[in-house]
Amino acid sequence: MLRVGELVRHALAALFARGEIEDPVLAGAIITVPEVRMTNDLKIANAYIMPLGGERAAEIAEALNRHKKFIRGRIAPDIDLKFAPEFKFFVDDTFEEFGRIDALLRSDRVQRDLHTDDEEDDEKNSD
Repeated sequence: MLRVGELVRHALAALFARGEIEDPVLAGAIITVPEVRMTNDLKIANAYIMPLGGERAAEIAEALNRHKKFIRGRIAPDIDLKFAPEFKFFVDDTFEEFGRIDALLRSDRVQRDLHTDDEEDDEKNSD
């Protein structure tokens, strides 16, 4: 599943880079595909996308979902599978999650706990 997901991800990225989908929402948008998750039967590809800068992400995901049959037809010859997967596009929120975790780790409460542990370790090592 992972190998097929990566194959589909590369095919999608190439399709988006060529700009073959004609839609005013997608015009000029640079879209990255960080991950594609395939179902166990390889019939559905859940593609997580993020436009450069993260602007209009939901709007772009909706536009891609409107054109999913066209995308399926353009991708099918490139991936050499028994069945061409059906595509579902979602906004990738891992960048937001990373930012939230990073902010939490940099918070005063966590920094205070980290420095307290460091000081205790130094006292134990000097004894």
